[in-house]
Amino acid sequence: MQDKYSLAQCEHYGRRLATRLSQQFFGPQPAATLDGPALLKFTPIRQVNLLVLRQLLSRWQQEANALRSPYFDFEAAPVRAALGQFMNVLSRHIRLDRAALEPLLAQAIADTLALATDARAAFERLLLPPIGPDTTLDAADEPVPLATLRDYLRYFDQAKPFFEGFVGSLPTAGEPLGREALRQRFEAYLAAHGAELPALAPLVTEFTALLPLSVADLREPGPVKAAPVPPAAPRPAASPAPAPQPQAPPPQPAPVAAVAEHQPTPAPPAPARDERPTPPAPTEAPLYAKLKATQPHTPHLADTLRGAAGGAHSLAERAAPKVVSLREAISINQRFSFINELFNGENMEYHAAIQHLDTLPDAGTACTYVQQELAARHDWSLKQEHVGKLLKLIERKFAGA
Repeated sequence: MQDKYSLAQCEHYGRRLATRLSQQFFGPQPAATLDGPALLKFTPIRQVNLLVLRQLLSRWQQEANALRSPYFDFEAAPVRAALGQFMNVLSRHIRLDRAALEPLLAQAIADTLALATDARAAFERLLLPPIGPDTTLDAADEPVPLATLRDYLRYFDQAKPFFEGFVGSLPTAGEPLGREALRQRFEAYLAAHGAELPALAPLVTEFTALLPLSVADLREPGPVKAAPVPPAAPRPAASPAPAPQPQAPPPQPAPVAAVAEHQPTPAPPAPARDERPTPPAPTEAPLYAKLKATQPHTPHLADTLRGAAGGAHSLAERAAPKVVSLREAISINQRFSFINELFNGENMEYHAAIQHLDTLPDAGTACTYVQQELAARHDWSLKQEHVGKLLKLIERKFAGA
């Protein structure tokens, strides 16, 4: 069985290591800054340094897009050439202090670990162009030029041959593929060439030299095992029933006054011996019944769905910010969790369901679709935890509607 690694564990380690490295460098010189050449040598792991630079490139692209204005033609060839030259000049004048570097460094460490533990997450984050917070659903699936993918390959060091092979497998003629088509092709390529990905252990050794790390630290925490139920102690053998004794003739009652005068107050009579046959010992309860009795009650899926469709009043009371698009609100971690747990690993089923939910007019219709279509089709009766997370996002989307 293939190990399952946790992106959350990768991110946790990334923050710890980024804090340590930043303290080592900036502690003695708090006002110091890093330029581009120093950044490429900041850690002994080249992939981490390259991914910090890649994040700077993404930030610059976002800021350049913010410069666009309806009053000027930013697509004109001279403007595009000038912006490209400006970017090249600016890239030679990088200046990062600790406050700017540490979060970039933490993310770069987590992404480096993701390259070795979760190729799908690495593909989404590192090879596909980033999606801005204001990107519409249609714009998010716009074609991705092959040149853009090749440009991003410059920031790969670890697993670079694997991702170069994927980009090389894409068609060079015709229209560029959209993000969804690229995801499908990557899934097929990963299934055929996943064995070509580098092993995790050598990378863990490199990180351990900076901050102790083990492969077990990155695994998904497994389910808590119930304490073993000790075997029932053997029941003592029933002692043989005593042989019946011949009964003496009942004594003649003494006068009440004499009894009260010469004898102490008698103790209450012992209960009569139950002469009925001893009932058979109850059979031992099955193990699953004992475990179930110790677990908190889990609501039925129908109850979970009914609670989520409680009406506009309950939705409006939610404190979480409203979700505009489910597709954009679902994080990478959640997406893969939903795909694996709710859609049995079927990427297309997941995207089709989320896209349909985004088109529905209200929470009631969405919950009905979840209950009558998705839950029945994919057998979600034992997956209330993941269904609950999806329903919370639906509630936030229709809050106040």
